[in-house]
Amino acid sequence: MNDQANPDATASPEAQATAPGERLAGRGRPAASLVYSNARRAEAGEPESLIFDVQGLKAFYGSFQAVADTTMAIREHEITALIGPSGCGKTTVLRCFNRMNDLIEGARVEGTIRYHGIDIYGDKVDPVEVRRRIGMVFQKPNPFPKSVFDNIAFGPRIAGYKGNMNDLVQESLTRAALWDEVKDKLRESAYALSGGQQQRLCIARAIATSPDVLLMDEPCSSLDPIATLRIEELMIQLTRDYSIVIVTHNMQQAARVSDRTAFFTVDVKETGMRTGRLVEFDTTEVIFTNPRQKQTEDYITGRFG
Repeated sequence: MNDQANPDATASPEAQATAPGERLAGRGRPAASLVYSNARRAEAGEPESLIFDVQGLKAFYGSFQAVADTTMAIREHEITALIGPSGCGKTTVLRCFNRMNDLIEGARVEGTIRYHGIDIYGDKVDPVEVRRRIGMVFQKPNPFPKSVFDNIAFGPRIAGYKGNMNDLVQESLTRAALWDEVKDKLRESAYALSGGQQQRLCIARAIATSPDVLLMDEPCSSLDPIATLRIEELMIQLTRDYSIVIVTHNMQQAARVSDRTAFFTVDVKETGMRTGRLVEFDTTEVIFTNPRQKQTEDYITGRFG
């Protein structure tokens, strides 16, 4: 599917913007001065807080099982990396966190994903509200064919934002470390920006709808090393206000930016059916220096994958 040709199908702000649902009310974004990383919480003797509690997740496309039984706990204000070989279900799992797979005919999930204690696949939960609170940034930058300003303002306008739009656009671009580079280009086409700038614009666009979580599907795969470094630095800064889950094939990137890492692999049945499976989930330090599973060690050290 072409992300640029069909922005609605790629979780644009239009897909994310709506009034809060009755059951998925969320808790809003705390003030930056009140946000602490889990490491700082631990130092202060405060309990870690979960953003997602995943229990027995299985994902299917029709009769094909893409992901086997997966259980993990993802914590607030951390970067969680999903790594593993191609076809192991990383992106499928990522898309389960904001019900993006609902847009694919025949896709379904089993098990539960609780977001702030609420089952996001519950009967009365609005998937559009889920996508507003859990934003997504895709592998390739997919700005809308609009000006820089209108890319940021699009989602809030759909949501009926009543505040000062100029201030919101500036705040979003500033949070995405892009304001100084585009403040004199706000009425120019977003397509005139470089690839790295376009990706940060997409991050700013997601931020503008005030999400709680940012999902990132290989956000640096099409970028040069300098642009990649800017995105990585930005991700670390954003954890003060957001929780981030990232899919990456770049193990060095996972080691650099993430707090916790989930390693997936592929099980191939006699029929040739390939199903992704979670092998190990732990702190990034453990995964990369002292993994408990030999499969994890073999992948990290390059023996397979």
